[in-house]
Amino acid sequence: MSYLQTPAETNAADQTGRLYDADRAALGYVANYTRVFALQPAVYAAWQQLNTAIKADMDMRRYELVTLAAARRLRSSYCALAHGKALRDRFYDAETVEVIATDHHDAGLDSADVAVIDFAERVVTDATAITADDVAELRHHGLSDTEIFQVVLTAAARCFFSTVLDAVGTEPDAQYRASIEPGLQLALTFGRPIATADTPDETP
Repeated sequence: MSYLQTPAETNAADQTGRLYDADRAALGYVANYTRVFALQPAVYAAWQQLNTAIKADMDMRRYELVTLAAARRLRSSYCALAHGKALRDRFYDAETVEVIATDHHDAGLDSADVAVIDFAERVVTDATAITADDVAELRHHGLSDTEIFQVVLTAAARCFFSTVLDAVGTEPDAQYRASIEPGLQLALTFGRPIATADTPDETP
């Protein structure tokens, strides 16, 4: 599941118990990333608050495209699988998401979407290389300065979340094997492989 010893599900209490209960209610299981962040519930709460604020006034399709782009550059299988699945569930079919994950320039996206994804990848790869012309390009495609800032915030925030998970060896949940088509799984698995089985309860 990860390299860390995380709080057990059995008899989990207080903040950890609430985190686990929320996952079971929403997902039907406790996600591996939640187990890791259960070591510092206050940090996870701060992340949720930040991410909620970033998404609050943002187009959700753009948010998912930017997050997938950032995950690809970060080689984060976990985040790519989660947000690739969200794109498939809400906006595209599996085949289209597979192409977006592989080469977004060949996925039939409009020029604004392609420019946004290219920009998000630059944010993750080398933010110091971004120029005024890069920002002007997004304005040319109709984005306001607030929308451009939302793209930056989304990509930068993903750097935090993905890096934390991969630095401690967090495997994507085994449930993705059943919930995502094999071809799409392969296209979204940029780094760590999906867990091979449900994570057993751990002892503290």
